[in-house]
Parts: sequence; C-alpha cells; structure tokens
Amino acid sequence: MKTAMSKPEETERLQDLGRASMQIVHDLKNQLNGLKLYATFLRRRIEKSERPEDEQETIGKLIGGLDRAAEDLSAIVRYAQPVELKKQPGFEIDKVLRTICANFESQIVWNEGSDVVQGNFDHFKLTDALKWLCAGALKHRQNENEAGQITVSTRVNDSGQAVLEWSGLRQLDRDPFRSFAGSDEVKLALAAKIIEAHGGSAKFIDRKFVVELPLNNKE
Repeated sequence: MKTAMSKPEETERLQDLGRASMQIVHDLKNQLNGLKLYATFLRRRIEKSERPEDEQETIGKLIGGLDRAAEDLSAIVRYAQPVELKKQPGFEIDKVLRTICANFESQIVWNEGSDVVQGNFDHFKLTDALKWLCAGALKHRQNENEAGQITVSTRVNDSGQAVLEWSGLRQLDRDPFRSFAGSDEVKLALAAKIIEAHGGSAKFIDRKFVVELPLNNKE
C-alpha cells in the first residue's frame, strides 16, 4: 500500500524527474547530431558516386528529419529553462510580424490596416515566439486545403496594450498553449512562456490566437 508523499517530497521528486528528463533530452540531441554527421557524410559519398536521384532525395529527407527532431528537442530544453530577457527599446511588433507573414507566402495574410505597435522587448526571443505562433496557427487553420485562411493583425487596446490576433483557426478541444500535443504545440507553449515573461498573455479565444503585450515596459 502506497504512502502519501508530503508536498516537499513531491516537489523534490518532480524536480529530480525534470532534471533527469533534461539530461535524457540532451543525450538524445547529441545522438541526433551524430546521426546527422554520418548522414551528411553519406550524402557526399552518394553525390560523388552519381547515385540515382531518388537515393539522394531519400538521404536529404533523412537529414531534414534529423534537423526537425533536433529543433524539437532544443525547444523542450528551452522550455525547461528560465526565460532571461534582454530587452531593448524600439521593437516594432507589426513590422516583424509583417515580415514573418511574407515568408509564409499566401498561407498567412497580414492585415494592412493593423496598428503600429512598438515597445521594449527581447528582440531575439520575441521574434522566435512570433514565428512559432505563425507556424502553429497554420497547423490549426480552419481549412487546410485553402490558402490565405490565417489573418494576422495588431492593435492597441484601451489599456495601452498591444493585442496580436491570428484569425481563421478551427475550433479546438484543448488549450494549444498548454497541451504539449506534438512538436508544434511544444513551441506554442514556449512562445507563451516568452510572452508571459514580458508581462503578457497568450490565449486561444473564439478560434483565434490572442496575444497581449504591455507597451509601457520599463527596465
């Protein structure tokens, strides 16, 4: 018969589990890097020997898969670590989002009527978060067979906060920022953690990703 653990014991057990999990993730990432090294060497051998194109394509897909797996593991490691911000003034959220949307071509549309929003943020981390939000929105768009379903916009609300919205998503039965259901939602969880570190919030409301960020940040 199991005895109930006290709160400190349970917390310590969870911390130990977290540290062990991170070590496993680090080890897996090192193994993936080793596999990629061998796969890259094999691709060079194949290219030099003029092997059939399908063999070159297969090894290319293998390397791509290893890259994605390593990226997912990196996201898990980053999520487990505290978010340390290096804020700088003059981060133009609307400008960065417009550029990110352009990289998705016609699949994500920038709302040209959006407000100009600017504040003190960690440029590197917040840019990563915005990229993951766009990629995650695309995975959850309402109609996956049609382009241009996701619309991104920014505005400033009455409280002086920046409000970022990704519209055109399908209804979900879970919180995509807390479910960790696959690699895309791990990155959404990390994006939410970065936004919360800036004093903001990330939510799924009425088939939208809704992010709020304060614009009156002070160092």
